[in-house]
Amino acid sequence: MDELKAWTPEEFEAKLRAKSVSYHIHHPFQVMMHEGKCSREQLQAWVANRYYYQVSIPVKDAAIMSNCPDREVRRHWVQRILDHDGYGGEAGGIEAWIRLGEAVGLTREQIVSQELVLPGVRFAVDAYVNFARRSPWQEAAASSLTELFAPTIHKSRLEHWPNHYPWIEPEGYDYFQRRLTEAPRDVINGLRVTLGHFTTREQQERVLEILQFKLDLLWSMLDSMLLAYCPVHIEGWGAYTPMARVS
Repeated sequence: MDELKAWTPEEFEAKLRAKSVSYHIHHPFQVMMHEGKCSREQLQAWVANRYYYQVSIPVKDAAIMSNCPDREVRRHWVQRILDHDGYGGEAGGIEAWIRLGEAVGLTREQIVSQELVLPGVRFAVDAYVNFARRSPWQEAAASSLTELFAPTIHKSRLEHWPNHYPWIEPEGYDYFQRRLTEAPRDVINGLRVTLGHFTTREQQERVLEILQFKLDLLWSMLDSMLLAYCPVHIEGWGAYTPMARVS
C-alpha cells in the first residue's frame, strides 16, 4: 500500500485549526460562565482549580526546553516561562491569576495553597506535565497549540463578564488582557516548530492525536469541576457525550 501523501503546510495548519470544535469553550461549564449562569462560588471554584494549571505551565515549558538541543528554539520558548513566572519588574501571569482569584472573592492563601484543587484536575494537569517531560520536545511543543483557540475565549470573557458578573473587581481581568498579545506570539513559535518538523503524513496525523490529547485534557478538567460544583442535572447535560464535540 502506498504511503499517504503528506499535507502541505497550509493543509496541515488548517487541520490543526479545525480542532477548535473540541476546544473547551464548548464545555457546559464554560458555556455557563459565558452566559452569566455561574454563581459566585462556581466562579471561585473554577479560578482556584485553574490556578493549578497556571502554575504548571512554566514547569511544562521548562521540561520542553530541557529536552530541546536547539538554541534558537530555546531562545524563543523561554519567553513563555518569563510570561508566567515574571521577570524584572514584571509580576507575570501567575501573579495576574492570583489577582483574578482575589477579584472573585478568594484569598491569596486559598489560591496559593491549592487546597481547593480537585483530584481530577490535579491528575489531568500532572498528565500534561509528564507528557512534556517524557515526549520528544517537538511533540511536547506541538501540544501547546491549543493556544490557537485561546484568544477567542479570552475576548469573550473580557466582553461579557463585566456585564454578567459586575461584582468582579476590574483589576482581575488583567490576565485575560495580557494573553490577547502573548498567545498569538506563542502560536507563531509553536506553528514554526510543528509545521517545520512534522513533514510526513504519519507525523502530521500523530500531531493531530497529540493536539486532541491536550484538548481532551482541558475538557476533563472541566468535567471534574462540573460534577463537583454544579447541579446534578444541567440542561443539555443528559445528551452530552464526548463524541458530540468531535467532528
